[in-house]
Order: sequence, then C-alpha cells, then structure tokens
Amino acid sequence: MEFAWTSEQAALRDRAREVAADAVARFGRANDSWINGFSAEFAKELGALGWIGLTWPTEHGGGGRPPVDRLIIGEELIAAGAPIAGMWFADRQMGPALIAYGRPDQQAAFLPGILAGETVWCIGMSEPEAGSDLAGLRTTARRDGDEWVIDGQKIWTSFAAVADYCYLICRTSADGPSHRGISEIVVAMSTPGIDVRPITDMTANRHFCEVFFTDVRVPVANLVGVEGNAFKQTMAQLEHERGGIDRLVSNQALYRLALERADTTDPLVRQEVAAIETAYRIGRVLVIREVLTQAPAGFSAATKCFCTEHEWRVAQFVARVLGPEATLWTDISRGLAYASGYTIMGGTSNIMRNILGERVLGLPREPR
Repeated sequence: MEFAWTSEQAALRDRAREVAADAVARFGRANDSWINGFSAEFAKELGALGWIGLTWPTEHGGGGRPPVDRLIIGEELIAAGAPIAGMWFADRQMGPALIAYGRPDQQAAFLPGILAGETVWCIGMSEPEAGSDLAGLRTTARRDGDEWVIDGQKIWTSFAAVADYCYLICRTSADGPSHRGISEIVVAMSTPGIDVRPITDMTANRHFCEVFFTDVRVPVANLVGVEGNAFKQTMAQLEHERGGIDRLVSNQALYRLALERADTTDPLVRQEVAAIETAYRIGRVLVIREVLTQAPAGFSAATKCFCTEHEWRVAQFVARVLGPEATLWTDISRGLAYASGYTIMGGTSNIMRNILGERVLGLPREPR
C-alpha cells in the first residue's frame, strides 16, 4: 500500500526539517534527543511556534490539529537530533492527562506553562524493586486534613533535577488488589522534603534521577482524577508513551551518518540497509495506527517492542559500519552505548510481550 502525504503535510515536514536543522546548528545534535536533548530556550521556541499542544483541543489552548501533524513534526525533530526533551514529556503525556482527568482549575493553572514551553515536567512512576510493575509501587500519599503527606522513592525519573513539577503516581490506599488504591498527584518540585539525586549513566548523561520524598506536603487539590482509581489513567498515559514516533527514530541521526560511509557495493550491506529501511516503514505504519487510534487497546506494547528492538538493530549496524572508530569516546559512541536502554525504558520487551499476549491476544496466564 502506498501512503501519500497531502501538500499541507509535505510543507509541514519541510518546515519541521528547517526548524530541526537550525536547532542542531545552534544547540548541537543530541542522540536520542527526546530524552537526552534538553534546551529550555528551544522549548520556548517550540511553544511560540504552536508546536506544543498541537493536537490538544482549542478550548484548552491547543492547536486542534490532526495527530499526524504532531507525528510529522516529532519525527523530523527527533531524527535530526534537535533538543526537545524540555517539552516532550509534558506535551506527550502530562497535558493530555490533565485535559482528560483534571479539573478546570488545574487545567487553568498548569496547561498555559506547558503550552508556552516554560515549565518542565517529570513523571514519578518507576520505583526500586518494582521494575515495570506499576501495580507494585510503594510510594504513599496519606491524607492529613487538606494535604497529602507523601513518602517514598522513585527512580529513573528523567529531568527531575530541573523539573518544575512531578506528575506523581502513588498509593493512597493499601486495600484491595494491588492495582487499586493508586492515585496521580501533581507535586511542585520546590516542595520541602524532596531530595533529587542525578544518576550518571555509562554515556555520561545525567537526566535520570532518584527522587526521595520524605513527609512532602501537597494540597489535596493537586489530586488528578479519581482518588484510588488512577491505574487506568496511567495505562492511558502509557499508550501515548509506548506507541509514539520517539520509539522509532531515536537514533536515526546516527543511522544517517553511518549510511553515508557504508560500503553499499557489498551485497550483504545492501541487504542489511534494505532490512532497516523496511523496518522503518513498518514501524511508521504501526505508529500511525496508534496516533489515529486505529490500533486495538494495548497494542502500543507491540508497537514499542517492534520499534525499540529495531532501534537496537540500527545501533548494531552503525557500530559495524564504523568499526574501530565506534570504540572512540565521541558523541557517536555515546549514542551507541545508549542503545541498550531502548528496550528497557517505558517497560521492558518481556513485559511488552506479556501485555500483548494477555491483554490483546487473550492468551491464558501460566498457572503458578
């Protein structure tokens, strides 16, 4: 099947490509730029362009544009390595969550800063020993009058050290099954009792953080949605996180560099290039199905699994093309070292296959 872009979409892609190239020229190229490329200035520029909240309803300040338009812009910015991390999480998840579940006063308080690219958000989700098991989280929020008192620890919280707000997933009740009693609360990162400790990974990036909450007091009004019923809300967030274009083209900039130097007179190299190009097209179709809500519920697990495993194979191709040069400590080798995280961030491939088998295919669970 041949997919054709409209003339308006083609023009939008050209414009996004120009903006991306200009940003890379001014701020430098970032490998996996949606999570490693942070620029507060560029985030504000994207807000001024109207490219944050592009698909949000106009009544909430958004652009009301088709989801495919956001995909086009995101693909070009990420593939070029433009530093979009300052706005990406809030645009992708926090804004839509507040629009879907937040009260009007919360929307009025938080959405304008996101749309302008002026506020940075982090997501307090993963915890030590809980891994990809969201229902196993143990960070608690205890009601005390008109405040929540929060205690616990989060890990792998990207940009917590520079974030203005944390969209915290926590437990407000221990009654019933583990997936019940989970709530979502907006926490200002300037609140007393929060200790943020950046984690230096093997690529020397420090966006991942540990976050400790000790008697952190937050207004009860910061609860988003229904108390104790946020598991479904968070699952909806993860559909956005796992099925987006950022899971397909994270290291496409490295691939383009390698393609310029690959020996395409070698039939084996040509065969590998053909396989990679084919996978990019398959991955894009999967992502388009997600953004158009044409995929079955839970299918984002399959999309993420395919796309991130493809990104890992791209990294191996780049390493083989560069040969010994890939062992030198450069931004290219740092990008290659980062590839091992693709199939872990946002849920491991094993967890994704379990979700696909149980929730999409309806396969029986193995008896214990």
